[in-house]
Amino acid sequence: MPTAKMNTRDKVAAGLGRRRRKEYLFRFIGILATLVGVLFLGVFFTSLIANGSSAFQQTFMQLDIELSADVLAPDGELDLAYADFDGLVRSSLRAEFPEVSGRRDRRELYRLVSVGAAYQIRDLLLEDPSLVGTMQTLWVPASSNVDMLMKGNIDASLEEKLRPLSDKQIGWIESLRQAGRLDSRFNVALFTNGDSREPELAGIRGAVMGSVYMLLVTVALSFPIGVAAAIYLEEFAPRSRWSDLIEVNINNLAAVPSIVFGLLGLAVFINWVALPRSAPLVGGLVLTLLTLPVIIIASRAAIKAVPPSIREAALGLGASQTQVVFHHVMPLALPGMLTGTIIGMSRALGESAPLLMIGMVAFIVDVPGSFSDPATALPVQIYLWADSPERAFAERTSAAIIVLLGFLLVMNLAAVILRKRMERKW
Repeated sequence: MPTAKMNTRDKVAAGLGRRRRKEYLFRFIGILATLVGVLFLGVFFTSLIANGSSAFQQTFMQLDIELSADVLAPDGELDLAYADFDGLVRSSLRAEFPEVSGRRDRRELYRLVSVGAAYQIRDLLLEDPSLVGTMQTLWVPASSNVDMLMKGNIDASLEEKLRPLSDKQIGWIESLRQAGRLDSRFNVALFTNGDSREPELAGIRGAVMGSVYMLLVTVALSFPIGVAAAIYLEEFAPRSRWSDLIEVNINNLAAVPSIVFGLLGLAVFINWVALPRSAPLVGGLVLTLLTLPVIIIASRAAIKAVPPSIREAALGLGASQTQVVFHHVMPLALPGMLTGTIIGMSRALGESAPLLMIGMVAFIVDVPGSFSDPATALPVQIYLWADSPERAFAERTSAAIIVLLGFLLVMNLAAVILRKRMERKW
């Protein structure tokens, strides 16, 4: 028997059913993709906070230190530049554990205290030399291994050869803990110190100041140059092959890997111009090259978003082309320009590859005081700490990432708020 033909209503109903099924499937895939993304993001932030939150706390040890003149000035003359501050710390530890004898055991005992204790005593005497000959009770930083044990990152139940602390050291630490001579406090050194070979003394201040100096150079150069280039290309440049070629190159430069800009900076600013290596000035110049295409593209998009009626009205009232641009177009496009600039600065703040090429991967202890001082940047500091095998540096790596993400969040939030505040309706 011949098959009955479907009427138009049945065909439309069948077609609508297929469209609805496809729409439901697309929505399901979209929701599933969003949930997977949120899940991975949650796992990332959870692991990051779990690993890095402990770095904001540091273990300190209370010691009764006799500032003996015989140790500080054995020849009768007090010279704080060459005084034996480590000897004072060791004498205090020997007085706390008089039963410890033998050279090897004493060396293990001395390792419980950070080398920063000697610097703390030096700073105390530099501030008040009259304390020589007195007994002072000080809270000094414990070593990184003691800190890791107190935070539960070292398993004391493991065999002695499998952990960085011996059984004797763990026994001494337990005695100090029971005596109330170990305490966990906020790790101020993380924000006030520069880099250090000792994890308990390492901080991010030098890296933060290096990043600040670089961003100041970058924004001082990239914003006016990028905005000026966008205004010229969008409002004044005649349409020709040259302008089209420039536009294509700008779009291509925005997609160039960042390490290429580092190679360019190494060849031009260091090898040719002979600027100092590992200086924020050179880093700022390299990041300027990196962010210029982003700022130019964002500024041109903001200028294009201004309605043509604004220009036509200003021209109809007798304004010149320059007056139209700077009195009418630019104020309306400024929020978009600033947003693009802040986003470009956020990208520059998180870049490390171009900075590695210009020598900012060097180990820098001192905090930079100017644009030409040797410095590193926060992303590079994270790279250096991540390459260190000590567990204490691993938690400081996560803490530095948290600080970097905090800066990026603040900068992107500022871009959103700035755009909302300055946005005009027409």
